[in-house]
Amino acid sequence: MELSAYAKSETRLSKEEIRNLLEASLGNKKYRNVLIIPPDFTRFHSNAGLITNLYYHMLREQGARVDILPAVGTHCPITEKQAEAMFGDIPFSDFLTHNWRTDTVCLGEVPGAFLEEITDGLWKEPVSVEINRRVMDPAYDLILSVGQVVPHEVIGMANHAKNLFVGVGGSDMINKSHMVGAVYGMERMMGKDHTPVRKILDYAWTHYLSQCPLQFVLTVCTAAENRIFTHGLFIGDTRKTLEDAIALSQEKNITFVKKGIQKCVVWLDPSEFTSTWVGNKAIYRTRMAIADGGELIVLAPGIDKFGEDAQVDTLIRKYGYRGREYILNEFHKPENADLRENMGAAAHLIHGSSDGRFQITYAVKNISPKEIENVGFCSADYDQIAARYNPKTLCSGYNCVDGEEIYFIPNPALGLWINEEKFER
Repeated sequence: MELSAYAKSETRLSKEEIRNLLEASLGNKKYRNVLIIPPDFTRFHSNAGLITNLYYHMLREQGARVDILPAVGTHCPITEKQAEAMFGDIPFSDFLTHNWRTDTVCLGEVPGAFLEEITDGLWKEPVSVEINRRVMDPAYDLILSVGQVVPHEVIGMANHAKNLFVGVGGSDMINKSHMVGAVYGMERMMGKDHTPVRKILDYAWTHYLSQCPLQFVLTVCTAAENRIFTHGLFIGDTRKTLEDAIALSQEKNITFVKKGIQKCVVWLDPSEFTSTWVGNKAIYRTRMAIADGGELIVLAPGIDKFGEDAQVDTLIRKYGYRGREYILNEFHKPENADLRENMGAAAHLIHGSSDGRFQITYAVKNISPKEIENVGFCSADYDQIAARYNPKTLCSGYNCVDGEEIYFIPNPALGLWINEEKFER
């Protein structure tokens, strides 16, 4: 069954329209045990919070037990305060916590020969297919994977099977899929379907989850002035659900600029971005739009660490964001087993550098300038930079500040910016 709804022009689907589509997706069947897998708080503007809340109450009213398993991937577990802000009145006791290092079962593998074929020979190792053990619990008669389709630095376009095999997946898939993306090149993939990483996840989904009672619930959203606009909602259990959402997201979430941006200023909401592990979306999503020799200024008052956990934080501090060539060289050194055992971190370090093409300046309040500079970024005083480039008064897109042209992005997680002069469609 495939269901979808679209908002016309720049309008958005109403809460009632969303509710009606969710009700239609449940049909007349009565469910006993349901698992909902929504994104975590870093995807607040996905509108998955509202959708999860509506599903929760519909299913509880028919007598079902409903568990919520946020797809945190390698991020910090969702807090009770975040759960309330995003998911409303769902009791926090009904939320489960995913640990990507310990909570998974192995279903099989994606063969090395397949990896070699889809990466043009750049990667030849197999990838273990791991997923949270609860997904395979036969007691669940419905699993709802809820999330937003949006351009993504590792896979091309986020969600669908990624929500499962990365969001509630295990270390081998997370590490190797990220490394495959880094080796293949994010500029070759961002904003596109059928990338090597997507093919890995498609393989895992079709070979190992075909018997699961799985339904994908995908949104396409924008968030002008911090208000969520849901332009499309797509529900189904096939790849067409993803493809329809991708087509709309490519229309709504990719911004083409006429020429390379000389100075780009990005705001990171402190309630969403507390680490460079997540905050570096400011780099990923703008790197295809910034001119050679330009500057990216990241206004990040909430950043107080580099990694989302202590182990990754240590690796970032040790190796830094020093470019693809440097990290790959360090990766292959025999003495750097810590980097090879954490390929996801290695890939992140590659993604988080401009490879010397443009300057990256982090303006923070809770990490010292020395720490910022030690990982390869330039440092600036937050209050001074925010006084000049005030995120409360700048409008999205081009602005003139004291005679200087800048390009302002209020939330990098919601899109992808590309210099159309250099984009290969």
